[in-house]
Amino acid sequence: MPLLKRRTKRDAEIPSGSMADIAFLLLIFFLLVTTINTEKGIYMQLPPKLDEQVEPPEIKDRNLLVILVNNNGDVLVEGEFMRVDAIRGEIVKHITNEGRDPGYSENPDKAVVSFKTERALSYERYVEVLDEIKGAYIDVRNQYANQLAGVDYPTYLARLDEDDVDEVKEKYPLKISLAEPDPG
Repeated sequence: MPLLKRRTKRDAEIPSGSMADIAFLLLIFFLLVTTINTEKGIYMQLPPKLDEQVEPPEIKDRNLLVILVNNNGDVLVEGEFMRVDAIRGEIVKHITNEGRDPGYSENPDKAVVSFKTERALSYERYVEVLDEIKGAYIDVRNQYANQLAGVDYPTYLARLDEDDVDEVKEKYPLKISLAEPDPG
């Protein structure tokens, strides 16, 4: 009787020869399909470029509220030190003065907030102060929208038709002058 060799059973295996190729193809696929969020910066609508022959409008000192921020992050409003959270109230007074106090603007249409920094100021502090400035305008617009329609400003905007004129923006226009930073 011939001797039969007994076969040993092998365990089932998944072929791994092309695993590296598959992993590489998946990596390339995800790199191509994935979007990477980049820092977009601060959205600001720039005014149209002035004609070189036209003189820029003159702004009275009374209508200009000057906010300076130095490299250390110290905030000076009209030359006096102020906490960042107190800026908003000062800007609201300036915008809504209506000529009552000679230290603030004549009317909301003429009120301008000038924001100037030193070049080495941290980005976080810059955004913090700019948010307070914009927040003051939002507060004033909210208050006026409440007087007009009994709702806050975003709700008021949502109710407007495209043909309607935005009374709130006309009454309290956003006028922020971002001055060139001082070398520092």
